Order: sequence, then C-alpha cells, then structure tokens
Amino acid sequence: MTEDTPPDDSTADASTDSDDDRRAVILVSGGMDSATAVYEAIDRGYDPYLLHTSYGQETEAKERECAEALATEIDAPDSLHVETGHLAAIGASSLTDDEMEVADADPDSDEIPTSYVPFRNANLLSMAVSYAEANDCEAVFIGAHSEDFSGYPDCRPAFFDAFQAVIDAGTKPDTEIDLVAPFVEWSKTDIAERGLELGVPYESTWSCYRDDAPACGTCDACAFRLEAFQNCGVRDPIDYAERPDYT
Repeated sequence: MTEDTPPDDSTADASTDSDDDRRAVILVSGGMDSATAVYEAIDRGYDPYLLHTSYGQETEAKERECAEALATEIDAPDSLHVETGHLAAIGASSLTDDEMEVADADPDSDEIPTSYVPFRNANLLSMAVSYAEANDCEAVFIGAHSEDFSGYPDCRPAFFDAFQAVIDAGTKPDTEIDLVAPFVEWSKTDIAERGLELGVPYESTWSCYRDDAPACGTCDACAFRLEAFQNCGVRDPIDYAERPDYT
C-alpha cells in the first residue's frame, strides 16, 4: 500500500533506532516535486539514492543538470542516471515527439494533456525498484500529486496501490520495498509550502516542458509551478519568459 502521510513520531523513532541505515530510491526529474520528495525522504530518516532518467524529453539536458546539482547539494550517497530511448521511439507525447507541440496550459480542460507520456511512470518505477532491490533500499519515493492525477492516469492513487502489489509479487521473498507517494493527495501549493519549510533549493530545479532557459511560463508545468509560488506569496527563483498571474 502506498504511503501518503508521514509516519507518526513513535513509528519514525522506532524505525530510526532499530536501523540506522534506512535507504530510499527517489525518482528525480529535476523538477520541484521530486526535489521536495528528496528532502521529504531525508526528513523521514532515509539515505537518498537518486535515480534520474533521460528518455528523449524536450528539456532533458536541463533536467539532468538540475538532478545532478541536487545530488551534489545533498551529498547523495549514490545517484544513477539512465539513458533510455524507447519512450521517445514510441512517441505519442508532446514531450518526446517533435511533430507534436507542447500546448499552453488549460486548467479547465478535462482531457488527458498531450504532455502525457504513455505509461511512463510504470517504466520509471520499474527501474527504480530494480535499483532499490540491488542496493537494499526499503522504499521508492515518487513526487506525484493530486493535480497530476487529474490529468495523468499513471499518477493516480489506484495506480500506485496496484504497483505496490507488483513490487511485492515481483521481488525476492526477503525484499520489502514500500512505494511512497508522499504528496499524492496534496496540491502543488502544499508541496511548495513543504519545500520552503524544508529548504529545498528551488532555484536549481526545472519544470518547463518547452525550453531549457528561460522557462516559457505558459505550459502546464510552468502554470502549476507559478501558481503554487504565487499562492505561497513567494517569487519563483527561476527565470521565465513570461510570468502570468495564475492565482
């Protein structure tokens, strides 16, 4: 079963006392949600093992740069970068297909956005679980949140619950890995507030689907990010070509 709330203090203390070497793999995209998930994992007592993948996404160079900066910032015990080409070869997403344009944000739409990469999270989580099992990690963290699963089917709580069952069925009998989606019921604003509290270096994160620099300010990812910072009353520290008011 996925975990979406921090453990109570007694549980956290017992886990820390009984095992001083708790490890977790965190899927790191280079964006603010996954960076916050890293700091959340650390706050819960895990040593962070970072996994970043380049799969042909439009801003993969910038995302990798941010992921590597984060690994350096936290002095991660281990970090892994994996190059995969199959999601780009499959296509059908504006993030990986040059013939599809990244659409402007449309918060009122009920359609699956063109930025959806078919079954991406299942692919990424499979790699993360392999990495976790190979390194005796107890958990895999993913930064998906409620505003993601309104448009992306592989960000829904039911998907993570089902994937936990896959992990349990498909790993060694003595392997126990929890799939943790700490923000799955949170808004982007909730995540920004938590990250600001934890001191996440948001200036070294990137969310834009279109451009390496400056961020466009008008794609879905930029809109959600800007809205979150605006709701918090804090200026987003990265550069934008446009900064619309999304509040």
